[in-house]
Order: sequence, then structure tokens, then C-alpha cells
Amino acid sequence: MLTPRPPRPPYPPPGGDSGESDESLAAGVRGGPDGEVAESTALLIARHWRPVHDYAVICLASSGSVAAMVTGAAFHQVFDRLKLGEQGTALRPRLLVTVRDTVLLWSGTGRISGVLPALGKPSGARGMRAAKTLVPENRVLAERAYQGLPSVDRAVLWHVEVEAEPLGLAAALLGVDADTAAAALDQARDKLREGLVRAHRELAPSRDCRFYNRLLDVPLRRGAQLLPDVRRHLDACRYCRAAAEQLGHFDGRLGALLAEAVLGWGAGRYLESRPGRSRQQSARLRGAARHRGGRPRRAALRLLDRLPGPARSSRTLLTGVGLASAGLLTTLLAAGMWSDDGGADPAASTSASGGGTVPGSAELPAAPGETRLRNAATDLCLAVQGTPRDGAPLSLAACSANPAQRWRYEDDGQLRSAAEPHLCVDSRADAGVVLLGACTEGTDARTDDVRYDLTAQGEFLPRWDEDLALDTAGRNAGADLVVTVRDGTPGQRWQTDAGAARGGSLSVSGTGGPTARPARAPGHDA
Repeated sequence: MLTPRPPRPPYPPPGGDSGESDESLAAGVRGGPDGEVAESTALLIARHWRPVHDYAVICLASSGSVAAMVTGAAFHQVFDRLKLGEQGTALRPRLLVTVRDTVLLWSGTGRISGVLPALGKPSGARGMRAAKTLVPENRVLAERAYQGLPSVDRAVLWHVEVEAEPLGLAAALLGVDADTAAAALDQARDKLREGLVRAHRELAPSRDCRFYNRLLDVPLRRGAQLLPDVRRHLDACRYCRAAAEQLGHFDGRLGALLAEAVLGWGAGRYLESRPGRSRQQSARLRGAARHRGGRPRRAALRLLDRLPGPARSSRTLLTGVGLASAGLLTTLLAAGMWSDDGGADPAASTSASGGGTVPGSAELPAAPGETRLRNAATDLCLAVQGTPRDGAPLSLAACSANPAQRWRYEDDGQLRSAAEPHLCVDSRADAGVVLLGACTEGTDARTDDVRYDLTAQGEFLPRWDEDLALDTAGRNAGADLVVTVRDGTPGQRWQTDAGAARGGSLSVSGTGGPTARPARAPGHDA
């Protein structure tokens, strides 16, 4: 027997038929009979609970009951504002930001944090409070541009670009047809770019930055080369380099830019958790495998060997965008900083005329390819606490000849203990606190837990989330090594003995000679 109504499609998720937009359900929350308020509230919670709870888990670095408490509190706060007249469009990003702010608030309140130990994790609430800013400095322009958009534009961009959900779902959440949603998406992308360019001009720190505003935008929009004088300006101006890097995300990586600009903290992990993005990634890898005869390349490479040019994509803009070769920049920085001569720097060991030793040069590593790692903010070295063993904690210590302070950065990205070569720095062993763990081989499931991409600035970025970086929980000897959101500060930069001797940042050539890879442009000077 035929049912009076056909079965619901898989989208939208629980929360009503396609005709029930977020705004229409929000109207039910604002008023009407008690039954209508309760129904609309339940449908909105059902529709958005899963992603909001996922982000609460990320912010807390814990999947326990506290994550559910934070999620519920976020819904309560947002629904209270709906009752006061706020729009229900673009509800998802608003709920996510409320989760982040709730975790931050609770962790700073002694009475709350005292009874909820989950708020004390360095990779969660504790690390969030220690961060200088939740949204990176090099995403300020994108954040301003996004927040200046109409709510419909914010909603369609978030659900399609960040969540990687089907356009039909975004249309259902907005209460429009698919054609209208597609037109809104194109318009929203254009408005976002215009807003970013306008923010660059309005916040420009100098007259030169304002002058180069359009000379920067137009070539990048068309995929053309930048003018030589624009390149020279970018070499010297961190602000404009960050603007160029953000504009480069409009060529296929807009979701990452928006997540970093709106959420900041945990943005990369949130993107990784989205089912739609997982499906997209799987499809891309299958396509790459077919195109290359079954040999997919690592996604982390991101076409670093390509540069902006007349027929090239602007997605490969790096911190040094506009240089003749970004690869050359990294090679020059890496030369001599971590080499098989034991880290000795020829330029630092002889005078300009080829003469004697430079006074005060750092102690050389005990074996080729080994070095200490000196934190740029504290001048303390990375060391194993106690005897090097599986599970041993890592912390800062006064630099010495102790073998527990010596490390090798391998070609495959593993940071290996020289004292116990079978042990590596494990960034996922204990919810944000970094420990020694077993090194991995081949396709081990833990491979990204002990592998890092090393930037030209001397940052170690865990391959499981390159929005994070190795940092310390404090600035004194004994402070734990942790992973926190990447912010480009000196506490996340590390130097070899050779790099410290000449005051440079760490940039590594591994034991087989590959140079450091600037995995993601941080928008900070080296």
C-alpha cells in the first residue's frame, strides 16, 4: 500500500522536511504554543547536534560527558539569542563559535574547572587559554570579510565549503531551491573575496600596502604573475604576504580558510572530522591513483614545486609568495642547518677569509645528523625526562651534553631519539602531551602520530593536523612538550646547534638530504 508521503531523502538530516529551513524552525523557537516551541527546539538540536558535539570534543580533547555538557550549553545560549530576535540562518558556525567560547570561559572559572578535570588538558581548554589568540593573525582579513557577509551567504559558504555537504542540503537549510542556492554560492564567493580585498585596504599599515591592494588581487584572481615591484613589496611586508596567501585559498581551498578564520582553534581537526570532506578526499585520491597508474601522491605535498604563473594556479602561494622560486627559498634556508657533517655550519666555523673558528659557536652534535633542539623563546633544549623509554615525557631542560637531548630528523618526517633510535617523538600519545613512542614503518596506522613536516620557520607540524605545532606548556625548565594551535610565535620555533650559533631559525636537511617543507603558509616572518 502506498504511503501518503514518500520517504524522506537522506538530506537534510533529522530536523524536518526540505521546506523547514533553519530560520523557519527558529521562528518556532521564538514564540507560539509551548508544543511548537518544544518541537522546533528539538528539531534544530537534532539537525546540528553531531557536528557541534564533534567540535566540543576537539576543543576539550576529550569525548567524555563534559563534551555533551558544553554542547548543551552552547545550544541553550544560541536559542536564548534566537528568542531575542536573532536570525536562525547560518546557525551552524554560530553554534561552533559558542562551543569554543564556552570552553574558554569555563576553563577560566576556578569553580567550574575544579570539578571538571577535562578542562585541564594542554591540547584542549588549558592550551586554548594559553594561546595568544584563538584566530591566527594571518586569518584576520578572512574573518572580517566573512563576518561582514549577509547571513544567507555565510550559511551557504559554511555548509558547502567547510562542511563539504551537498548543495541540496544547503538549499534545504536555507529553504530555497537548488538553483537559487547555486547562484547564492557563486555570489557569496565573490562577495567574500571582495570583502577580503576591502579589509586589506582598510586595515593596511602603510600607504604602500594600500597602493598594492588591487595590483595584488587582480593577478592572483586571474592566475597571472605578480609584477616585480609587487613581489619586492611582498618580500618585505608580512601583512601583504598574509593577504596574498589568503587570496590563494580561493582556488579550491576556501573551506580551510573559512574554518581557520571563524574557528581558529581546532579548525584543521574539525575539517578532518567532516564526513563530506572525507568522501571528497577519497574521491580525489582515487582519481589521483588512476591518473598516475595507481600511485597516489601524499596530500601533504600540495604541489609545492609549482609557482604562480600565466598558466599556473595561485593555490601554491607560500609565505615567500612572489619569489622566483619558493623551493629555492627553502633550500637556501635549509643549507647547512642540519647536515651530515654533524650540524656544523661552514659559514659559522670560519671567518670571511676562511680563517679561524668563530668565538662562542655552539657545541657540535656527537654524531653525524644529530643535534639538540633549542627552543627559540626560552633558549632551553628539548630533553627526555629521566631514562629514554617508551612513554617517557618530553620537556625543556638546560642545554647540556646529555644524550637524552639529541635528536635526528629523518627523511620520512620522524623525529628520532639519538639515545634510543627505536623511539620517536609521539604527538598523539596522551591527549596533547607529547611523549616518546615507538617509531613506525610503512603504512602503520600510527604513522602520522610520529611524523612531522618542518617549516622554514623551524616549526614541527604533526602530519595528523598541520594546524598544530610542537610547543611547550610553559617557558621554564621542566615545562612539558605539547601540541597547540599553530600561531608562529617563538615558542613554536626550534633551532639546531648550528642554527643557534648563528642566530638563525631551524630549517632542516634530513639525513638523506631533502629540504624542509613549508607545509602551510603561517603568515609570520621567519
